Order: sequence, then structure tokens, then C-alpha cells
Amino acid sequence: MIDIKEIQSILPHRYPFLLVDRVLELEQGVRISAIKNVTMNEQFFVGHFPGNPVMPGVLIIEAMAQAAGVLAYKSGVQGRHVYFLSIEKAKFRKPVLPGDQLRFEVRVTHNRGSVWKFSGEAFVQDKIVAEAEFTAMVTDREL
Repeated sequence: MIDIKEIQSILPHRYPFLLVDRVLELEQGVRISAIKNVTMNEQFFVGHFPGNPVMPGVLIIEAMAQAAGVLAYKSGVQGRHVYFLSIEKAKFRKPVLPGDQLRFEVRVTHNRGSVWKFSGEAFVQDKIVAEAEFTAMVTDREL
């Protein structure tokens, strides 16, 4: 298990954009399981949507990508930068609301040199709420 302090030592993101609270399981180069506790205090709920708070789907995908960044780091890319390149086949199945706990299941589907491809699913309890395939680039330089 990886706690928030270690996640902050890996990812450059900070509140309000750090969207991974804990890693439950990690198999280097293969898969990661992580969580995000969604609270009413999230800044995006102020405008999305007043009186009917729903977590933006793009942030669910971003959270999956952050989990993938932790997976890549723990799989040997320490000290390098991981950048999101593409999102494909994104689907949103159910709304994510304050009080929900999101669980991300992300798998490496391809890893060749500096390009990593992932497949991810997000769950609330055992119901899938979102899924996507995405690609990241690992580089030694900041963009």
C-alpha cells in the first residue's frame, strides 16, 4: 500500500489537482489499484453543478492517469517526467457524487521505450462508472 505522503513524493500534482489518495495494490509494470475519496469540499463541485454536484468525467480520467503515473514511476521511471498524450474509448456510465469512493483499476497494455499505453476502469463500490484507454510519454525533460 502507498499512502498520500509517498504519492506526493512521486506525482508533481497538489491540491486541488491531486486526485489519488491511496494505492491499494501495485504490480510493477503490470497493474495498479488506487482510490480517491470524493468529498463535498472538492472545488469543482462549486460549478459542476450547483445544487446537483457531479464529479466531471474528465477528472475521473485524469485520476486514472495519475494512478498510471504512480505505476510507471514504481516500474522504473523514477526521476523522469510522465506526460499524458491521448485518451481513447472513454465512456462514462454512472455519475460520481460527493461521498463516493472511486477505485481505479489501471493496467499496462503496451510499454515500448518512452511510450506507455494503459487501460483503466473506475468503480464506485463494485459498479463501473468510467473507463478509458490512454497513452503517456516518459521523458527526461520538462515540457
